[in-house]
Amino acid sequence: MLRSRLLTALALSALLAFALFQNDAGIASAVLGLFVFAGAWEWAQFCGARSIPARLAFVLLVAVIAIYCRIRLWSPASFNALMVAAAAWWCLAFFYLLAIPSRIPPALALLAGLMALVPTWLALVRIGTSWPRGAEWALFILALPVAVDTGGFFAGHWLGRLRLAPTISPNKTWEGFVGGMLLALLLALLGSWWFAQPAAVLVPLCLAAAVLSVVGDLSESLLKRANGMKDSGRMFPGHGGALDRIDSVMAATPVMALGLIWMGVGA
Repeated sequence: MLRSRLLTALALSALLAFALFQNDAGIASAVLGLFVFAGAWEWAQFCGARSIPARLAFVLLVAVIAIYCRIRLWSPASFNALMVAAAAWWCLAFFYLLAIPSRIPPALALLAGLMALVPTWLALVRIGTSWPRGAEWALFILALPVAVDTGGFFAGHWLGRLRLAPTISPNKTWEGFVGGMLLALLLALLGSWWFAQPAAVLVPLCLAAAVLSVVGDLSESLLKRANGMKDSGRMFPGHGGALDRIDSVMAATPVMALGLIWMGVGA
């Protein structure tokens, strides 16, 4: 399982790096779109869409809204407002998780999918293709949740005793959470040096995004539990479905985008 996870992660990282460093907005948008629309295909199940036509309809809805936002909400002010809304949504998701609902209305699941998938695609495309050193920043943002997941996996496997959210995701532990935060801290310090940004600002931003990445992971676990699913799909060996790979990315990306805008990195 570990070998499959590592090989899959390396292959996905190489594909994303290739797309982002081509300096071609079309290629980057298409490759990032593949992940997001694959996630939409799987998310459709949470909305009660089980048939192929119904799931395709949700994917089409996500695509239409994403393209509309790309055309109409691409100004700095509009993009910033969208990131604020997405970040606020994930903060609300945290409090919703505390209630541990046993059933999630399909309409709420649909809205959650739109708020998770669309801003993620827009933010990564904008950062990766429009900002100075954008490809590097986009990969850094993508790497942050991976660091949290990796640190959590090993720390939880070796030291895990105290369950973090036993009714939502029984395998997650507080020890794993701390391990994930420590690896995120290390990556944030490395990023501060690499991008020549003040650690006093970038590190807290990265840690806040890292915490929200856990919220994203738990949110998807809650949706899967409510629908009697173990994995969102079987697209990636050792990883499950597309959502099992991007759930934490979707929660971390808006916060990182907002923080970097406020730091003056991009607009």
